[in-house]
Amino acid sequence: MSVELSPRAIEIAEHARQLLSTGGYNGFSYADLSDRVHIGKASIHHHFPSKADLVLTVVMRHREQSLEGLAELQRHLGDDPLAQLTAYADYWAQCIRDGSSAMCICAMLAAESPAIPPEIASEVRGYFQDLTAWIAAVLEKGASQTQFRLQNSAHAEAQVFMSTIHGGMLTARALGDPESFKTIAHTALHRLTA
Repeated sequence: MSVELSPRAIEIAEHARQLLSTGGYNGFSYADLSDRVHIGKASIHHHFPSKADLVLTVVMRHREQSLEGLAELQRHLGDDPLAQLTAYADYWAQCIRDGSSAMCICAMLAAESPAIPPEIASEVRGYFQDLTAWIAAVLEKGASQTQFRLQNSAHAEAQVFMSTIHGGMLTARALGDPESFKTIAHTALHRLTA
């Protein structure tokens, strides 16, 4: 799944990721990117012939980076499932607080699913499937260690937790209150441990 890009293409993709985070698929154009990267639209088209190509690349990179980040959490906190989920939630709390990523780009794109190219929608689905599988594995391990009390299957609880995290992002954005995300996320964690 690894996406190899030139340094300039990486710069374009990173700016596109930021624009996706704030406005979704239809919330930016190559003209917006041109202003940010300080190159002409034709140069952007050289790296990414279409917007669909660009966004697909951004989502693939996001998915890959997310898997790497989750694997890193497991390496560092592998014996403590609660610490892993807390670190995951705290990562997003920090991104929302410092403005580096107020929304997960896959959450933004999922909201636009009916209106985005099918190959992008498929990659977004893959992201959520990966995340659900990771959370479910963490929950299963935590339940076996009596850290978590699951009311449903680990898979169902993973979907609830994931939905709460992404819904918390929306709430923080709607209220203009980054701290509300942290409250929501920690309430979700408390629900699993109560």
